[in-house]
Amino acid sequence: MAQDADALHLLAYFDSQLIVKQVSREYEAKEESMVQYLQQIEELKTKFKSFQLQQIPREENFKADSLSKLANALEDCKARRITVQHLAQPRGSLNIQAISSNDNDWQTPIMQWIDKGHLQETDRRPPK
Repeated sequence: MAQDADALHLLAYFDSQLIVKQVSREYEAKEESMVQYLQQIEELKTKFKSFQLQQIPREENFKADSLSKLANALEDCKARRITVQHLAQPRGSLNIQAISSNDNDWQTPIMQWIDKGHLQETDRRPPK
């Protein structure tokens, strides 16, 4: 996403101390999948003037996690153009329909209790 937005500087947050230490070469990557991952990061680094990884606590990761999910969702959408339009008022007319009934059914005492906070004496039924 940062690359698509022509960002010049990238500060990436990770909740994994292992990944941050492997990218900074403080730890050695032994698994082949991690070696390939690090190669991709090294290639990505060249596309920015500055590139920094910062480790954050897992409980603070909600922003990074949300962004990563968004990036993954957008990966399939790169070829498509998505336009977001905020409307001040709804387009077209609204069709509102209401059904009213004068019948008292089993819901009536419940709705009265929700509205008024108590049941009327006539609504109480003797125990079976």
